[in-house]
Amino acid sequence: MVAAEDAGKIGVADRLGIEPGTVVQEIGWDEDVDDDLRAAVEERVGSDLLDEDADEVVDVVLLWWREDDGDLADALINATTPLADEGLIWVLTPKTGRSGHVEPSDIAEAASTAGLAQTSNINLSGDWSATRLVSPKSVKAKR
Repeated sequence: MVAAEDAGKIGVADRLGIEPGTVVQEIGWDEDVDDDLRAAVEERVGSDLLDEDADEVVDVVLLWWREDDGDLADALINATTPLADEGLIWVLTPKTGRSGHVEPSDIAEAASTAGLAQTSNINLSGDWSATRLVSPKSVKAKR
């Protein structure tokens, strides 16, 4: 039987579409990140999250992003470098009303500039929401 706390953690990883064995890189970690979410993802994949300096090919990038973190389009372009062909990026931002909130239109514009397509948005926790970005199929066909 799964404890309620463990079920909640697994639920977050499920909502992010993260499966056991998935290689996950974390970018933008700071003191304000959701440690429960991080623990849930690590538990699901069975290993630590890779840091920003990792050289491996990754399946998922968790990009913690706040309003004052700089140019999101540049960060997204950099995040695509280690990404597997079918990989995806979750942009994790503070929810509306929270310090560092990023407007959805800013995420959409940066994604477009970086050549990515936005596919969904989810509420992750009390403080964070997530936007799922992928490479459009048409871009992959041209490679």
